[in-house]
Amino acid sequence: MNEKQFYVYIMASRENGAIYIGVTSDLIKRVYQHKNEIIKGHTSKYNIKLLVYYEIHGSAEEAILREKRLKKWTRPMKNDLITRQNPLWKDLYETIAFA
Repeated sequence: MNEKQFYVYIMASRENGAIYIGVTSDLIKRVYQHKNEIIKGHTSKYNIKLLVYYEIHGSAEEAILREKRLKKWTRPMKNDLITRQNPLWKDLYETIAFA
């Protein structure tokens, strides 16, 4: 039986640009919504369309807790987290959507 996965993700407008941290159980769908401005808000206002970081969690509670912690981090700490996993800040969407 497949257990549901939850994702904490970071979207960016560009390297070191505006960012958005979110949590979802359907990463492909949620990033698609951001990219196509289906849901208006922070990401559409600041042209945040690049999926630059994500991590997988086994429960919604764990993912939500991690999201809240990341949102409290300083900007340099968030940038470092992204850069360690994705040094060029490439858009990871195609690697998950068309895998």
